[in-house]
Amino acid sequence: MPSAICTGTVLYLVFAYVPALDNAARFFDPIFDAIFPVFMAMILFVTFCRVDFHKMRPTAWHWWITLLQLLLVALVAGLILSMRLTGNDLVLMESILTCIIAPGAAAAAVVTAKLGGDLETMTTYTFVSNFVTALMVPLVFPMIDQGVDISFWSAFFAILYKVCMVLLVPMGAAYVVKHFMHRLHAWILSVPDLSFYMWGISLTIVTGSTLKYIIHAGTTPGFVLTLAAISLVLCVVQFVLGRYVGHFFGTVIEAGQGLGQKNTAFAVWIAYTYLNPLCSVGPGCYILWQNAINSIEIWHQRRQGKCGE
Repeated sequence: MPSAICTGTVLYLVFAYVPALDNAARFFDPIFDAIFPVFMAMILFVTFCRVDFHKMRPTAWHWWITLLQLLLVALVAGLILSMRLTGNDLVLMESILTCIIAPGAAAAAVVTAKLGGDLETMTTYTFVSNFVTALMVPLVFPMIDQGVDISFWSAFFAILYKVCMVLLVPMGAAYVVKHFMHRLHAWILSVPDLSFYMWGISLTIVTGSTLKYIIHAGTTPGFVLTLAAISLVLCVVQFVLGRYVGHFFGTVIEAGQGLGQKNTAFAVWIAYTYLNPLCSVGPGCYILWQNAINSIEIWHQRRQGKCGE
């Protein structure tokens, strides 16, 4: 994972700052933007091939983590409304809000399995979390920013469409392969850590995209550093709170990943679509922090000999 982040960083900087590669950079940029969702769907397809669909059902920790997320969203939205923030102060708080309101990452199931957590309950939470976010965004965003002009149903269905493409399609494909294409299913299961290493490749792509958002943020370096620092604190807090809640249900790994590992690509999208595009810098930095935490978690599990496939 650190190698993937470093590779993505170096490749982006080379293509961005070597004049001879300008044409190549312009050629590949839309291609990477287009293939990333497809690549994520492939990763989830491989992951879902390992899922026992009969074990997918909501559990207690799902509702407590969801309640905690709702409370955090209400707290930040309440601060924005009560303090009547504008300018960079509003951008800062909206950036925090996007990092909180974003659903659990689709790839959280991959990391959870690697850490030895329960794949089925994590997969179930991903669906719950995405549905809750689809409800919250069109309700909360128009309240905190008067410039947001969205209808509830248009935003709700736009978000659900993205959820279906990224989650439901690969799950449906995995179900068909698992029950009707046994030879292909056996081959997928025979390749150890396939989804994890595919996710590592996607991390290289998303790291480059993240740097693009940060470098072209159109603000001062000091404000970018402020957003980066705030997102780091927020990332640590959400992982810690999630693990604390999971402690009561014996699901420390699952709950920690559920609240802490966010679908930051989705957060960047909602920031660009419904808020000030500058708000996307926060979730852009968040993806680097959460993957640094994931790397530390996996390294720690490996040292203890507890890493799963």
